[in-house]
Amino acid sequence: MIETLLAPLEYSFFQKGLLVAALSGALLGFIGVYIVLRGMSYIGHGLSHSIFGGFAAVQLFAAQFYAVGAALWGIASALAINGVTRRTRIGADAAIGVVTTASFALGVALFAKFGTSGPAFENALFGSILGITTGQIIGLVAVSVLAVVVVLGRYRALLFATFDPEVAEVSGVNVRRLEAIFMIVLSLSILATLTVVGVTLVAAMLVIPAVVARMLTDSFGRMLMLSTVIGTACGAVGMYLSYFAGVPSGTMIVLVGAAVFCVVLAITGGRGLRRSAGLDTHAGPGVPGVPATTR
Repeated sequence: MIETLLAPLEYSFFQKGLLVAALSGALLGFIGVYIVLRGMSYIGHGLSHSIFGGFAAVQLFAAQFYAVGAALWGIASALAINGVTRRTRIGADAAIGVVTTASFALGVALFAKFGTSGPAFENALFGSILGITTGQIIGLVAVSVLAVVVVLGRYRALLFATFDPEVAEVSGVNVRRLEAIFMIVLSLSILATLTVVGVTLVAAMLVIPAVVARMLTDSFGRMLMLSTVIGTACGAVGMYLSYFAGVPSGTMIVLVGAAVFCVVLAITGGRGLRRSAGLDTHAGPGVPGVPATTR
């Protein structure tokens, strides 16, 4: 039994894939906390599809630079969503729907019309972790470090803007710039993990670990830590099970996350659902208007 479980570790490609899956899960779980608490779950889905459009378009002109082009495309889409939402009466969900679905449709059309000289269409949609390159691993590590630096460096400001952006703005926090920075980090995080879970599933891993963590704790700090740990575990376990099941790693990672959600839901019951519905509204010390659960 033990020999069977350890057998995949004999292959260098699996060792590399296991590391990347765990790191991707940690990154998405870490960033996903802010996505869930801001009620922006749809944006992960939208930006992943938008980045796919850039992924396809850039390959027609410079396949070797598709990652850079996709990143710029994703960042531009994120900033466009922010701009449209702020300057018009269109809600964020409608802006996401217009910008990102159009970008995804463009990507599908370009792939269908011209084909691709870079990564395959299916790999972009569903992920192909076993073919990941050293450069992609370095990129994933760099984005993870950037995300930690941004979140921890602007921890209280992000926290304040998450729960009460209007009061934060009045109190001197540049919410517009902070949101733009966060959207850039989110776009880069999605791009860096597309190889693992693919366009169609990356949004699930942005949401599931954070929701599960929210069901387990009322503390924002513990939620951030738990979501990261849960994402890491889902990535590693999902990668391991995908080897034996013979299914794409991204699919199994999301299924493991869904299974964890069901188990936690069964254990916590209504209490967990009430927690996931939203944070308490009692003010906490040091940050006006921020719930006491952030302590």
